[in-house]
Amino acid sequence: MVRLRVLDILEEQDHSKYWLYKQMEMSYQNFSKLINNETCSIRYENIDKLSKLLGCPIGDLFETVTAPGEEDS
Repeated sequence: MVRLRVLDILEEQDHSKYWLYKQMEMSYQNFSKLINNETCSIRYENIDKLSKLLGCPIGDLFETVTAPGEEDS
């Protein structure tokens, strides 16, 4: 399972969720779902914007995690 590391990166950079929300210019509902990994899809433009705002490569925004109930192969 892939998850966004946005909250981790914000903490590392000492930025708040509110700061990022204001920069992203999206509805709070969609923003909240995005950063809390509760969405099934992400627009390319939002991935690009996150990368630029957080000053990190796109690949650093994501990590692979084991979903609950899954075993490592």
